Amino acid sequence: MIFIRLALKSLWNRKLTAFLTITSVALSLALLLSVERTQRSAQEGFTQSVSQVDLLVGARTGPLNLILYTVFNMGNASNNISWESYQDLKKHPTVAWTIPYSLGDGHRGYRVVATDENFYEHYRFRGDKKIELLEGAAALGIWDVVIGSEVAQKLKYKVGDPVVVAHGVTRGEGIQMHDDKPFRVSGILKPTGTAIDQSLYISLYGMEAIHIDWQTGAAPVKGKETPQESITKENLPIHQITAFFLRTQTRIETLQLQREINNYKDEPLMAIIPGATLSDLWRGLSQIERVLKVISLMVMAVGLASMVSSLLASLNERRREMAILRAVGASPSRITFLLVFESGLITALGVLIGLVIELSGFFILESWLEEKFGFYSVGAAIATTDILYMLATLFVGVLVGLIPAIRATRLALKDGLSVRV
Repeated sequence: MIFIRLALKSLWNRKLTAFLTITSVALSLALLLSVERTQRSAQEGFTQSVSQVDLLVGARTGPLNLILYTVFNMGNASNNISWESYQDLKKHPTVAWTIPYSLGDGHRGYRVVATDENFYEHYRFRGDKKIELLEGAAALGIWDVVIGSEVAQKLKYKVGDPVVVAHGVTRGEGIQMHDDKPFRVSGILKPTGTAIDQSLYISLYGMEAIHIDWQTGAAPVKGKETPQESITKENLPIHQITAFFLRTQTRIETLQLQREINNYKDEPLMAIIPGATLSDLWRGLSQIERVLKVISLMVMAVGLASMVSSLLASLNERRREMAILRAVGASPSRITFLLVFESGLITALGVLIGLVIELSGFFILESWLEEKFGFYSVGAAIATTDILYMLATLFVGVLVGLIPAIRATRLALKDGLSVRV
């Protein structure tokens, strides 16, 4: 016990140096744990960008391309699905519900998605989170448009503002505009942390309405456009969609239905399981995860190295102290224990404070991160990996304490009571 009290008093006498060393270890560990937690949240958010969907169906293409242009608004479809095929599959006895998607147009760099009321009712992400409106109502009318949170923030839109869709453009400013048939913002979505925040949603009828004069593929002659007020749902037959999400009545029917769709005779279609494809895609991006982890480990190594240098620097000031301890009968093992205990105590305090910094940081900033960046912290606050990192840091901290301890025992024998600095 006397050596423990001696170690505590010694640290107190060097409180500034000890404080800086503890802070270095704490910040390094906090960064490491923060990166690890961010990685877990990013993986969960990525693979759960769409959930509770059993199959994603589109024209025959690659699985990654299908998931990219439907879930992440990246790339374009190779072809469309006829409305007749969609209705046929929608009525399949094993299908519980579907969410149709029609793509192809954009607005000031953001993708416009045409869908129906099932999107607001059934679309789920991050487990069981559903689409919610921050204000306004869903886009169910022909000229209604609901905008994602990022679109509203970046373009400064509010409910009631006009929106003109660009023809055939999903990125950047368009050249040909549907300016004769503007939409009105009917609602703004809450942040989701997914591509939904960067999209605009109209009805399937709205998509047909703006293309009613574009049947030949060319823009209508000025002055000969169909008047917007004369267009009704009754005279708007839907011809095709880009893709659709579906859920089966029971999960056991998913693989059977997937085979049926992939062998569909009326037109070439492809059905994929979104969760499996998203997991494969994340594994393809794992290099980024490894780079972040390496950087964090390097920061942690710098923190531990600073602790070693601090202990070695302070050792020169304590050579008389070590010599006196040897003179009064302290064995080399006791001196080693003293310095290793100090090193372990500094590391333990650094680990504890680093954990507190990481937990409190996420707790305080959680709402701001969700609102500003759509970043959701998911999963356990302290995972098994975090515990392993903390134990490894503590173990290494104790080990590095052996370096000044061995040097101290050697110097104590050499110095005697007359220390020459």
